[in-house]
Amino acid sequence: MTHPTALAQFASRPDASRGRLYPELESPTRNVFQRDRDRVIHCAAFRRLMHKTQVFVYHEGDNYRSRLTHSLEVAQIARSVARELDLHEDLAETLALVHDLGHTPFGHAGEDALNEVMAPFGGFSHNAQTLRIVTELECRYVAFDGLNLTWETLEGIAKHNGPVDINEAPEALRHYLARHDLEIGSHAGPEAQVAALADDIAYNNHDIDDGLRAGLFEIEMLADVPLVGPVLGAVRKAHPDLERPRLVHEIVRRLINLMIGDLVSETRARVARLGPDNVEAVRALGQPLVAFSPAMAANDRALKRFLFDNMYRHFRVNRMASKARRVVVELFSLLLNEPQCLPNEWRRRAGAPRAPETARLVCDYVAGMTDRYALTEHRRLFDPATQS
Repeated sequence: MTHPTALAQFASRPDASRGRLYPELESPTRNVFQRDRDRVIHCAAFRRLMHKTQVFVYHEGDNYRSRLTHSLEVAQIARSVARELDLHEDLAETLALVHDLGHTPFGHAGEDALNEVMAPFGGFSHNAQTLRIVTELECRYVAFDGLNLTWETLEGIAKHNGPVDINEAPEALRHYLARHDLEIGSHAGPEAQVAALADDIAYNNHDIDDGLRAGLFEIEMLADVPLVGPVLGAVRKAHPDLERPRLVHEIVRRLINLMIGDLVSETRARVARLGPDNVEAVRALGQPLVAFSPAMAANDRALKRFLFDNMYRHFRVNRMASKARRVVVELFSLLLNEPQCLPNEWRRRAGAPRAPETARLVCDYVAGMTDRYALTEHRRLFDPATQS
């Protein structure tokens, strides 16, 4: 299969992929990156994203983003940017869809709690857990564990936040790298860089929408936020009588378009200046090829600060995060000390209580839970009146 449009000379190419850890006959109708995408969409971890928190826990409302809807929004932005830059859309979309598979229930509160209790056993990182899921924990195929994704997709997962110092890499990542070198010290290919910034664009903007919908801050507070304030003023000037839902959507829509436009423009300028002639040259640049302009990067940081102060640290979010951390810590601690309480398919693989291998298995079990399953399992294990 060929790409429907001409690719940039520095784009990733499916016919030049470094392949899969376990050799397979490839599909006659799909390129290797399409096949990766389809494997991600069909895996159990992807389905569970439907009931995993982005910011709000599932029972707080049906209109807030989940990890699944977030991933779909990231994929849409990543495809748009990749198409504009003549990169491989299928790989960019795959990396957008896969990037959050390793997230715990209850968002970053759950991740922080699991990292804390796993500290004696190598810690926890959702990026490393994503790699662990797609290389080991998904057990669907006869010939191998995991999804056997291409090297390029695995590289993009490992380097979602940029190059990684092997000495600072999470234990789960080092464990995988011992058998499959993903060259984590260099930058990722351009499609992975696109997916990472599409993630940034998506969550910044949908968190404005969700934060306003939840009443965590008022729309007038956005007037002093760089980039957002001028857009708010322009929309109000053009549409003075616009009702609130349409006003918010128009602001978010314009912000996304501005950020995408800046990303494409800055990346084209870097391509012209740095002149990479193939994908390996992109990895060897020593700096990102895909990036915001300095002005937009400053705007992005200002918006993050606003959301951190007014949304992520709002007392309502803090209260739910506190409850979530206790649920995760208590689940992990009980199951680590009493692995006989694990479901049968997990218990059969557990080691002795408090053993490192048991800790990692319990970590996998808890990290894979949806919000609602974690709450249900917590009641089963701690509430004497709840049937196990």
